[in-house]
Order: sequence, then structure tokens, then C-alpha cells
Amino acid sequence: MAGAMKVRRLGLGDIEAARDLNALYADAFEDHDTYRHDRPDDDWLARQLAKDAIIIVVAEADGCIVGGLTAYDLPKLEAARSEIYLYDLAVNAAHRRHGIATALIAELQHIAADIGAWAVFVQADYGDDPAVALYTRLGVREDVMHFDLPPLPRTKD
Repeated sequence: MAGAMKVRRLGLGDIEAARDLNALYADAFEDHDTYRHDRPDDDWLARQLAKDAIIIVVAEADGCIVGGLTAYDLPKLEAARSEIYLYDLAVNAAHRRHGIATALIAELQHIAADIGAWAVFVQADYGDDPAVALYTRLGVREDVMHFDLPPLPRTKD
């Protein structure tokens, strides 16, 4: 990496940075339909960036986003606490193996402590060995099952 890396949380006014992060996700996940198709408009992105429960952290070098993560603060009902779900994490291929993902997660852990969250949790797919190795190094592994349940429109009686 040529320039110094800066890690920061996005906020109001960071609409273009949010778009750049989505483009990074599209490339890193090889999923251009999800991350570039039907892109949200500026008003939508501004509303999301204004929400405390949506945590977007980026790593920048030489004025470009080289990594980022999206996480969600999930308040719990059974206790006066929340958990943070790390949903997306990606680093530009040319900038991998330089500690960027670790720095992004560390910033998320600091944010979690600042807001009094109980834990940060993340899923990894079988076969994604780099992600599994990173998360194993940083936390405690739990083997769980994940199910996607479709929304069901209400039927009129």
C-alpha cells in the first residue's frame, strides 16, 4: 500500500463513499446484480447513513476505499443490551494481506464497546477459508445452521 490507511465510520454526507463501498462489494463478492443493479437513490442512502443502527466502516488509502464492512446493531428483548451483526466485509484484492480486514473489525469492536453492545457476531461460508481463518483468529467459533425464510404476503380472508 502506497499511502497511509485511514479507517473511519461513514455518516451523513458519505453517499459517494457508500456507493464506492457497494462497488467494492460487487467486485469482491463477484455479485454485481446484488451490489450494483437497481442502486438506491441518494435519499435512500442518506436515510441509511443517518441511522445509528447501521454501522458502515471503511478503510481508505490514497483517497480510495480499499476495504469496508457493513454491520447492524440489533437490540435484544431479553436483556438491556444489543448485539452487532457483521453482515458484509470485503477488501480490494490488491490490498489484501495487509491487516485491513483486521483493522476494520477492530474499529467495529471499538464501536460495539462505545455503544455497550454485548457481542459482535459474523457468519462465514464453508469453503471461504480466508474468512474462517480470520474469524477463528479473532473470536470464538460456533457451528450453527442458517435458514432463509421467505416473506409471506398476507392473504385476504
